[in-house]
Amino acid sequence: MDDRNTARTERTRSGPDAHRPPRPGRPRRRAAVAAVARAVLITVGLVSAYYLLPLDERGTAGASALLACGLLVVLLVFAWEVRVIARSPYPRLKAVEALAATLVLFLVLFAGAYYLLDHSSPGSFSEPLTRTDALYFTLTTFSTVGYGDITAQSQTGRLLTMLQMTGGLLLVGVAARALASAVQEGLRRQRGEPWARSGADAGTPDEER
Repeated sequence: MDDRNTARTERTRSGPDAHRPPRPGRPRRRAAVAAVARAVLITVGLVSAYYLLPLDERGTAGASALLACGLLVVLLVFAWEVRVIARSPYPRLKAVEALAATLVLFLVLFAGAYYLLDHSSPGSFSEPLTRTDALYFTLTTFSTVGYGDITAQSQTGRLLTMLQMTGGLLLVGVAARALASAVQEGLRRQRGEPWARSGADAGTPDEER
């Protein structure tokens, strides 16, 4: 009786279900939900910080320092995200998350700079800017809609607006291309991992011949 039970157990373990690979759907869905959740949390955190930070106490020097440090942070975050994408098991999802974080940080940075400029140099824009007005002007400038209800009047304001336009073009063009290249590298790395493991265990096809 024991021999029959043992043989039945071995047949069950060695049946077709024993060599069936795990379904990749659930991990992929969990990764997608996690990526969307992280992107939403980053967006909410950056926008909340924009509205809560005491930007009214800073002057023109503070606006310049904020812009310079913020642009440096954008570059560093973007470079780090590119490296993470290339090594991520889900590079496409990570690229979407990275693009969302970089874009929101870029927009919030310029919105804060516009707000500080208007408060330190009144008359820099066609009307006084609240934080919502500054964010609105940043979004219309980035999307090239340009309703014309808020415009830059001073030379500093126009220079800052042109800087945002240039940065937006670079973000859409160069940054998107860099993210796409990182995604392709991550996919090539994934396709190469099974080959590397099989080559290490069984040797290359030339060696087997």
